[in-house]
Amino acid sequence: MSSQAPATMVDAHVMILRESGFDVTELTDADIDDYVALVASAYRGENSKQGWTTEAHLVSGQRLDAPMAREMLAEEDSRIILVRSAEGQAVASVYLRKPVGGVAYLGVLAVSPLGQGQGVGSALMNLAEAWVSERWHAHSLRMSVVNKRSELIAYYERRGYERTGEVEPFPYEDSRFGVPLVDDLEFVVLVKPLH
Repeated sequence: MSSQAPATMVDAHVMILRESGFDVTELTDADIDDYVALVASAYRGENSKQGWTTEAHLVSGQRLDAPMAREMLAEEDSRIILVRSAEGQAVASVYLRKPVGGVAYLGVLAVSPLGQGQGVGSALMNLAEAWVSERWHAHSLRMSVVNKRSELIAYYERRGYERTGEVEPFPYEDSRFGVPLVDDLEFVVLVKPLH
């Protein structure tokens, strides 16, 4: 390994993950099946219940499918960062959309239950924040979290994200995003200023 210092904060955060035994890439079409399985393991189904990020008690069914993932991948104004273990297993990912008015968007942050508790999620969040700031010159990062996910909202608040007071409707009418098990879901909007 070279002793040369990283050129940017993005490089530094990639190096931290690599030194911990993970590989960091941008998602490609070849990664779609692994990506869909990763997101399912983090959010839905029995496997997701092993981790603290599950929403299986709120929504059943899929979180996304391969056609939806391909649509996300095809967007010109977004990127999906994928983290794999040394064994090649997809363990974490995050979707980023280029800024509008200086505010970038972070979504579908997924860490498999197998990757939780190893610092992968925090390291990926650090990388995402550096990415939108350095590469896209965003001054803030926005996300939306299901209102019933109080533990997850509290985690983001500890990381510097603040509730804006805005809420967005849950897509009850679109079963591609799953089948809601409760009738009062909505998304809470959080924003973090980036320095």
